[in-house]
Amino acid sequence: MSDSAPPPGEQSRSRKRVKNYGTGRAALLDAAVRVVAKGGLRGLTYRAVAQEAGVTHGLVVHHFGSRDALIEEAVSHAIHTSLGSSSLDVGTGDPADFSASLVDMVESDPELQAFQYELLLEARRRPELLPGLRSLYEEYFEATRRELDRMLPGTVDRGTYRLVFAALEGLVLHQLVFGEREVTEEALTRLRELLADLARR
Repeated sequence: MSDSAPPPGEQSRSRKRVKNYGTGRAALLDAAVRVVAKGGLRGLTYRAVAQEAGVTHGLVVHHFGSRDALIEEAVSHAIHTSLGSSSLDVGTGDPADFSASLVDMVESDPELQAFQYELLLEARRRPELLPGLRSLYEEYFEATRRELDRMLPGTVDRGTYRLVFAALEGLVLHQLVFGEREVTEEALTRLRELLADLARR
């Protein structure tokens, strides 16, 4: 069922609520991310996404067909966007460049990070979310492994790249919750020094 147009007297109020995020698929996924970041996964409905994006309910249904498809695509969208903005896999092999944009990434789009943590916690209650989350998180792990392989001698084992990623994820969470940009920067500087020491060995 599509949304009906508002009565003439309601049109000006409706226009004020419309947000200029765009109406393409990516814009709807961005809206879904914001909805979950603000109210958790239970608040993710077609209508909530439509209201956040400033589009009709029917448009969201048309693009995704089911709530599960919307969730799955939103998770994939969030992780790929986050990977693209984190400089996690820049390819230089220089420890000084490792995760160079991490602090700015958290500040520029905190809702994107909050969305991912909301989904991780929700997966404890809804195990059906785990396979999709696990496969997408493998992309984070693999990006970390590739970058460490470029800077460290020998083969980087799973324990090492998972440890480094866990440090990054913890820093993102703490900056997201507590702010403290300078603490994140200090910790990243120390992490890069440790990686540089390992590279020299």
